[in-house]
Amino acid sequence: MTPSADPTLRRGFRLDWPEERAGRSGDGVRWLQPESNICLDFHGDPARARLAVFSDGNHHMALLQCLDWFARDNGDLPVFYATTPPGVVAAMLRSGGLHLGNLTISATPHVFISPPEILDGLVADGFMRGHIPFVRNQGSVILTQKGNPKGIVGIADLAREDVRLFLSNPKTEKASFAAYHATLRAMAPEALAASGFPDDKIARGEVLFGESIHHREAPQAVADGKADAAMVFYHLALRYLRIFPDVFDAVPLGGSVERPDPASGNVVSLTHAGLVGDGGKWGARLLSFLSSATAHDIYRRHGLLPMD
Repeated sequence: MTPSADPTLRRGFRLDWPEERAGRSGDGVRWLQPESNICLDFHGDPARARLAVFSDGNHHMALLQCLDWFARDNGDLPVFYATTPPGVVAAMLRSGGLHLGNLTISATPHVFISPPEILDGLVADGFMRGHIPFVRNQGSVILTQKGNPKGIVGIADLAREDVRLFLSNPKTEKASFAAYHATLRAMAPEALAASGFPDDKIARGEVLFGESIHHREAPQAVADGKADAAMVFYHLALRYLRIFPDVFDAVPLGGSVERPDPASGNVVSLTHAGLVGDGGKWGARLLSFLSSATAHDIYRRHGLLPMD
């Protein structure tokens, strides 16, 4: 199913996200109801897990393949992992659990993956001893509906009054918003930046903010026609183009969709990883695997680059 070109007919279009679990699924009945009971960013069985990983969510597709490989290579090791914005899993670690609607999850990770500034806070609070560089992204692109109906070719087009722009929430997703905002400002033509873009567009009410998890909300807003374009990291757009090829297009901001080369001003963000406490039996082994050529190749296929 793809959204109609008529925005009045796109209402109710729902992206059908693939399921993501690492390793062999345990026995049990499969049940979900997309409008009320579905969970996309908590994966596996926290009660059975012998390895738990908390991670920022924007590289969930690559992390899935790494954890699946690691689990199967270690006798179908039961793994539980979370891929929310980093503030959510950091708060979950600090409080000891998370209320997910009516469900409470009490889990402590062995490995934490996130932007370095998030991990610095966990080190300062005594949860971690340190962290190491893991991967970097390849900047941002502009996500549009298939066929790019508004003819967007660059940052200047996002300033147009007829283009409604989606951005991650500046309060609940500070790291991604900061990267997108800085990219918009740095890559805007000089006259546009001097006029106050993108803050003037925000002030005019021409920007739709997500609520809390933009790696799901941004594509849904574009698919629904609630936004004409969304700023998303390149690797997120690559994921959307692969699993929803009839729904989305992307406008590169340097290089091409096939060969990204972030232009000057296109902010590149870093991700680090480290053990929580002593990491338990499996944490250090996973951290070693994430530094391996196998893991690096997985992340490259998903548009992220290892930090050498």
